[in-house]
Amino acid sequence: MNKAELVAKIADQAGITKTQANDALDAFTTTVQKTLKSGDKVTLVGFGTFSVTKRAARTGRNPRTGAPLKIKAKKVAKFKAGKELSSKI
Repeated sequence: MNKAELVAKIADQAGITKTQANDALDAFTTTVQKTLKSGDKVTLVGFGTFSVTKRAARTGRNPRTGAPLKIKAKKVAKFKAGKELSSKI
């Protein structure tokens, strides 16, 4: 499912226009991004938790030449499904 399909489903189930559903989805994703950037996590009970995890620096290999290269440490977004969501899948 892509964003347009998700917006259409939200609009249909909530009884709102696609524009309103798109605005709501954009507001949700923007809020989650800002919260994660500030170092906090977002928990939706029954759905799951969005959090930030630190990935350590490591040595990788160039697949073409086989030469080792350094991969820098970075922060990555992580989602852990809640118990209710996991049981429904």
